[in-house]
Amino acid sequence: MKRKVITSILVATMLAASLSTAGFAAEAETEAVIEGDFSEMQWGFIVGSFEHVFYQNVAKGIEEQCAALGLSEDQYDVTDCNLEADKAINAIQNFTANKCNAIALACNDAAGCVPGINEAANNGVAMFNFDSKADDLTNVISFVGTDNYQGGVLGGEELIRLTEDGDTVAIIGNPESVSTQDREAGALEALGKADRKVLSGYNYQGDANIAQDIMETILVSNPECAAVFCAGDPAATGALAAIKAAGSSCVIVGFDGNPEAKEALLDEENGKYWVSEIAQDAVGIGKGIVNQMAKYFTTGEVDAQVIMIDPYIITAENAAE
Repeated sequence: MKRKVITSILVATMLAASLSTAGFAAEAETEAVIEGDFSEMQWGFIVGSFEHVFYQNVAKGIEEQCAALGLSEDQYDVTDCNLEADKAINAIQNFTANKCNAIALACNDAAGCVPGINEAANNGVAMFNFDSKADDLTNVISFVGTDNYQGGVLGGEELIRLTEDGDTVAIIGNPESVSTQDREAGALEALGKADRKVLSGYNYQGDANIAQDIMETILVSNPECAAVFCAGDPAATGALAAIKAAGSSCVIVGFDGNPEAKEALLDEENGKYWVSEIAQDAVGIGKGIVNQMAKYFTTGEVDAQVIMIDPYIITAENAAE
């Protein structure tokens, strides 16, 4: 089984010591190399979509940690499911047919992926989950991902910091993914504690062009909109284009920590609008799920069934780090 070649894109990674998980330090579990005999391992990984830089970086972390464990390239395969449950289930079935003894996947459709997880588990495959959590973890040995709800809280707090009482703010979300649902919910919780008019309930479907259209509509009906929280960097990219075209002074808080966010924050012109970013450790998520798989096959245990890595804030002041 040959792994798909992934384009490696450098993403700024903050000090691991600043990140925390449920029950153990992120640095120890994403960077440590587990000792053991993995010669009989055959592992499959299903990321959301190779079109997204975030998932390219998750795949990079998976590949790096598999190599660090000594797995040869024909012992693991990284594929994507285009964010669709049916394709994820097909990939699970293909990995099962190819005698994988462990499969890890991002459940962008939290409920839709569960039947595939259960079927594989019933066939003796050790099932793991990363980034987007499955609705039912009964047959999931361990999940590793960003605490997206807390990331949304940070995003909402940034909207409050950047605006004044009575201002209008917006959230461009994506209810098709549990991760982005959590981000919007966290932002709404934070904003509920402040005096802001909040525009929400939008769906950019992971598409920057749709996000641009949404932002244009917001600015037509609410030209006073002072700030927008975007539940993913593609949404922030689309919002940036709409804000500049409208001549608005609305500022953007993005989410992901992708290279385009860092570039925008540091750019003299775009940095006037894209002023804050909620970042997640994509490479660390990839390495973390591989390490939980390695621990399971060497000790029969994992550190925890649910392991959350806290997101953090990037601005122009620390983007270069």
